[in-house]
Amino acid sequence: MHEVAVIEDPAAAEASLDPMRSKLLSELVEPGSATSLAAKVGLARQKVNYHLRTLERHGLVELVEERRKGNVTERVMQATAASFVISPVALASVQPDPARFSDRLSARWLLALAAQLVRDVGTLITGAAKTRKRVATFAIDGEVRFASAADRAAFAEELAQCVTSLVSKYHDESAEGGRDHRLIVAVHPAVKEH
Repeated sequence: MHEVAVIEDPAAAEASLDPMRSKLLSELVEPGSATSLAAKVGLARQKVNYHLRTLERHGLVELVEERRKGNVTERVMQATAASFVISPVALASVQPDPARFSDRLSARWLLALAAQLVRDVGTLITGAAKTRKRVATFAIDGEVRFASAADRAAFAEELAQCVTSLVSKYHDESAEGGRDHRLIVAVHPAVKEH
């Protein structure tokens, strides 16, 4: 089981968004059968089986084992990942495009950029899984408290200068066999969980 999987197929995204199927996915972090799940989610075993077949058809759950119980074969299933992210690719015709925004200080541009990040990294993860390779990535996550809006603006300016300096130091357009990497740095107000 993967820690995170990316859903790019619109039909798989639709299947995962059904409230009951979403509940089943969360329960199937640990292997379970339709019978054991029916008791947990309050549905008849046949209805659970219907949902499990739909999730299996879209690659969101997989067969772990089959157990023979009398005249019945019990299928034990597990989610293919502990959590899922729906890529903007699933909404291809309306996915956000950062190039359409002129205001690079807007929250909407940042959201479009984040959507592009999810789409690109999702594509990389999917490709790496097929070739059984790892994706070279790096990220920094932290919080900073600014005393004022002026301090925030000064921080953004200084950060931009530092990043520009680092990029010009390491960027080599003529490097034969080099590989382009995308760099995204974002600053936004922290969202407190309730």
